[in-house]
Amino acid sequence: MKKIRVFTVLYVLFINAYTASRAEEGMWLFSAPPTEEIKSKYNFEISHAWLDHVMTSSVRFNSGGSGSFVSADGLVITNHHVGLDALQKMSNSKVNYVKSGFYAESSDKEVKCLDLELNVLQSIEDVTNRVNAAVPLNVSTDIASKARRAIISSIEKESLAKTGLRSDVVTLYQGGSYQLYRSKRYTDVRLVFAPEQQSAFFGGDPDNFEYPRYDLDICIFRVYENNLPIHPKDYLKWSRNGASEGDLVFVSGHPGNTDRMRTVAELKTFRDLQFPYLLQILKRKEVLLTSWSARSIENKRIAKERLFGIQNSRKVRDGMLATLQDSEFFSKKEKEENNLRELFSKNEKYKSALDAFKNIENAQHEIEKYFIKTSMLENEVAFDCDSFGIARILLRSAIEYTKPNSQRLSEYGDARRQSLELQLFSDKPIEVNFEIIRLSDSLTALVEKLGYNDPTVQLILAGKSPRSRASELIMGTKVRDLEFRRKIYNSKTSYILALDDPMLNLVNNLDKISRELREKAESLSEIKKQAQAILGKAKYDLNGASTYPDATFTLRLSYGTIKGYEENGVNVPAFTNLAGLYERAQNHEYKEPFDLPDRWFKNKEYLSQNTHYNFVSTCDIIGGNSGSPTINKKGEFVGIIFDGNIQSLASDFQYSDQMSRALSVDSSGIIETLTKIYHVQKLVSELSTGHR
Repeated sequence: MKKIRVFTVLYVLFINAYTASRAEEGMWLFSAPPTEEIKSKYNFEISHAWLDHVMTSSVRFNSGGSGSFVSADGLVITNHHVGLDALQKMSNSKVNYVKSGFYAESSDKEVKCLDLELNVLQSIEDVTNRVNAAVPLNVSTDIASKARRAIISSIEKESLAKTGLRSDVVTLYQGGSYQLYRSKRYTDVRLVFAPEQQSAFFGGDPDNFEYPRYDLDICIFRVYENNLPIHPKDYLKWSRNGASEGDLVFVSGHPGNTDRMRTVAELKTFRDLQFPYLLQILKRKEVLLTSWSARSIENKRIAKERLFGIQNSRKVRDGMLATLQDSEFFSKKEKEENNLRELFSKNEKYKSALDAFKNIENAQHEIEKYFIKTSMLENEVAFDCDSFGIARILLRSAIEYTKPNSQRLSEYGDARRQSLELQLFSDKPIEVNFEIIRLSDSLTALVEKLGYNDPTVQLILAGKSPRSRASELIMGTKVRDLEFRRKIYNSKTSYILALDDPMLNLVNNLDKISRELREKAESLSEIKKQAQAILGKAKYDLNGASTYPDATFTLRLSYGTIKGYEENGVNVPAFTNLAGLYERAQNHEYKEPFDLPDRWFKNKEYLSQNTHYNFVSTCDIIGGNSGSPTINKKGEFVGIIFDGNIQSLASDFQYSDQMSRALSVDSSGIIETLTKIYHVQKLVSELSTGHR
């Protein structure tokens, strides 16, 4: 009786602390939304019809990001920086859609993207029992890992054959749950409108992750099927008036990754090894591309999208590492875990959870031994060029597609083959000199990290310097030629190697080493999955549906209010307006990156200067949410997520609504600028009415 009473007291304290700290935290599954919390706090009840409407109006960009349908004729809106990859690939030295922007006045002028895939979630099915039942007990982690991979591949293949939908088994609660996500794929996506990057990314890197902001970070596409615009069952109606301070709003999008459920042992690895290493890599790439871009206008155009991504990633990880290095944050995490351990120790039912913590800690020590080499070789950090990635797909395809589906590496499963081939046979431009300088620098980083005398380093360099070897590999390979790729795809390995292509040969020489590193990583991951499944189940038993899983680039729902905050004693308003844009540009003497395109000055007098432009909310977001619609209670589009403020960079590990904010472009500001700056009246009409 005494043990039960102690357990009950600890349980109540744990739950109370959990609930009090959560506020409006959460990236919630559409299959398990926080309905009661929202009803209690805001007197708004989320109906199944509302959820279904928002779910099938939401779009995932496989290039990384989110979006939504905003018309009955297939218009999809996302961020300019999400569409940047597509804009870059359709640009060249004569036509630069990134710099000049784009507008298709009619359907025949809409430009097809080279290799963009959009996914729209159709259904979710719990397959946890089926996955767990297929993994035998009391076997080695290697056997267990292969069994888990086999059943997941089988489920995905079976679902694809049955439904024709893209089918992905998603791991949730660190392995405590497995969900089958079925999505409709769209690959005929055409550009309709993009502003100049000067407008979309006004303030550039200095303003990135800052607020107040003044960005028109939007990009609009149209989705086609069978050469005709699609007519989605659901789309978000546009709110011309936007939203007001204090309004309840929702964000429906695809947050990429969070680590809030990680153990202290895992967080220590992030803090002491992984993030410092990644930041070193990102910062050297940033220096390289900044220097190369400064050499010519064409270099700057070629490197623009990649440099933007690197700068963005560097700033994100700087913020994340700062969080991990904060003693108050880490002490809080350690206290929470110690409380949980004590809670588990008071009840026999949860004794296995205590062993789970130790198993994860032991696995982390092993992971640390192999992390850098695995990152360099299997994760291709040492081979920063498109040519190596293409060569690896060609060679591994020849190997993997001879195996049964259940025995292949996960990315070569039948359920993912269409997506893989879309990327492999993309005719995107690949610039030779850009390939050489990137590969040269990444090979140099490899030498620095593993040591010049490392046998694998010597195998890769083949007696040459990193620069000479990079030039030899890039200039000698044919894999950048689309017809060459089509010709050798599905060929036997012996045929491919007989071509004596230097890049294909390098991939082949490294394949055994890389696979061994991957198998080791997956074996250690299996230990963690089994342990985390035990922890996840224990936490779920305690908290039930009041918990949400870490982000996995799957569709989630967040909620919050439009609300400013206080920073260093200064009140930061919830909204910015168009007048503030011109004021900020003037304060920086209109110098890059605070310059504006000429049209913004020519048409300034026509603007309603007080129109809301950007706003902040307490919605819980992370990378991958870029392009997510901000939605009001009516299910209307009132804005589009494009960033978080600097305080939100801690959100990978913890959420706080005190200062952390999600940034959106206001729907009224979008209409005002499209109407009076860009004069795209047909597009404005379609957004406003939902029809062309």
